[in-house]
Amino acid sequence: MTIQFDGKVAVVTGAGGGLGRSYALALAARGAKVLVNDPGGRMDGTGGSDQPATLVCEEIRNQGGEALENFEDISSPEGAGRIVGEAVDRFGTVDILINNAGILRDKTFAKMDPADFRKVVEVHLFGTVNMTRAVYPVMQQKGYGRIVFVTSSAGLFGNFGQTNYSAAKLGIVGFMNALKLEAGKFNIHTNAVAPIAATRMGEQVFPPDILPLLDPVQVVPLVLYLASDACSFTGKILTAAGGRFGAVQVVEGPGHRFPAGRPIAPEDIEKNIDAILDMKGAKPYGSAMEEVLDILTALQNPPEG
Repeated sequence: MTIQFDGKVAVVTGAGGGLGRSYALALAARGAKVLVNDPGGRMDGTGGSDQPATLVCEEIRNQGGEALENFEDISSPEGAGRIVGEAVDRFGTVDILINNAGILRDKTFAKMDPADFRKVVEVHLFGTVNMTRAVYPVMQQKGYGRIVFVTSSAGLFGNFGQTNYSAAKLGIVGFMNALKLEAGKFNIHTNAVAPIAATRMGEQVFPPDILPLLDPVQVVPLVLYLASDACSFTGKILTAAGGRFGAVQVVEGPGHRFPAGRPIAPEDIEKNIDAILDMKGAKPYGSAMEEVLDILTALQNPPEG
């Protein structure tokens, strides 16, 4: 195995079961010291138990690895700070952060309680921000870090009954897109994975006959690669499901350019809407500034006629 984590310290949130547990076990098997965070609540975030995180740590120790259990709630900055503080106190540093923790409170938007919308965003989006904020100074000072964000196809493409979850998961992508521009100069790589797996969360979404095709273990190789020194890129969105891996990009089509100096009416938009929506020749941008400069360059060089 050429990808190893000897001497590395990893923090994995939501690691008491499902994908988080798989990440923690795999990191430890390849030499990492792992803080296993999980408050042990139900899928909707209520309740709590020390058992899930404790059992994963016992499993790691029984296999000869080093692990530390933690039961903090990532949705508060104070909880996130204590998680990272415990990792640094026990292991000396943090090299890897896997922002895996999450909850579900699915309902159609018309029936969704605002408190349920807020709570899902607090755990997924603000939990990710809180954990990243807590670990960032440690990585910044040492000039090294690997942060793996967890997004979702629900956020990237939408999903019925999950407006809260979808908003939070796409918010994570926006957060990563901006952070990559700041973190890169400190050798901190930030990438996102959109996993599909037969976990407790997946069981809420997929029919039973599909679940056997979506073993969580099949997502692990991609996450370990993103968390390793072998990963040289940052700011990418990748998908993983049942042994299939791919990439997702936000792209912009060439659009339609009206003649310079001519007034533009809503009817002109209607007449040219097909050209405006045409994605042939679409391109990605590494930052908002790249996109703005591209547009300004085109404005300064109007097409003939």
